[in-house]
Amino acid sequence: MLNRRALVRQPSSRLAEGLVTHIERQEIDVPLAMRQWEAYVAALDGAGWTIVEVPPMEECPDGVFIEDDVVMYGDRAIVARPGADERKPETAAIADLLGVLGYDVVSIVAPGTLDGGDVLKHDGTVWVGLGGRTNEAGVEQLTAFLEPYGVHVVPVPIRKVLHLKSAVTALPDGTVIGYEPLVDDPDMWPKFLGVPETSGSHVVLLGGDRVLMSTDAPETRRMFEERGLDVVAVDISEFIKLEGCVTCLSVRLRHTP
Repeated sequence: MLNRRALVRQPSSRLAEGLVTHIERQEIDVPLAMRQWEAYVAALDGAGWTIVEVPPMEECPDGVFIEDDVVMYGDRAIVARPGADERKPETAAIADLLGVLGYDVVSIVAPGTLDGGDVLKHDGTVWVGLGGRTNEAGVEQLTAFLEPYGVHVVPVPIRKVLHLKSAVTALPDGTVIGYEPLVDDPDMWPKFLGVPETSGSHVVLLGGDRVLMSTDAPETRRMFEERGLDVVAVDISEFIKLEGCVTCLSVRLRHTP
């Protein structure tokens, strides 16, 4: 049974202190970021998703990037162990909430590290970015947790971006999209589509042919609409300055445990 719920976490007032690794640090307009986050949440709500807010964490500047904290597969919630020590406190509240909601909660443990932004799923295959904040032990534990579901796990070495999903995501038909200068090996995917803008690499699947993406990729938006996709676009400029994208700001729960 499908259940369209989206976990989100309000930005901290310390958002401007968030980590950056592959880009130059820029000034963050925190009040603007809050308005952008509210518009993002409204877009999910408008697309029929029930919003579930995880308690905010003022002490965690990156806590708004909630996707990194848990990987969902069916009724299983695999609580991450972030590769950045500053982010490790973020996961406990999510684990507690998902347990209350009835999900089968398991956790990545030391020496494994895993960020949810490194995990791309489609039709029984799970690609996992390896080399940034996710290590081999984390991939091994994730593989074991997904084994009961018959999942094929494919490690993907990454060097050019923070997370795998900083480089690629997948359209509803399984076509993997990416801005090729930031994709280490486009041949990793049998169906790969290069896009003309960095933010064009990132979509959230809202159901059916509807996708959510950033407003700063208008050429890519036209490409998607020509393919018959219904595009919802939101401005997330302040989060992009922190290596965030549209996928980072929510965790979509599609199944009722």
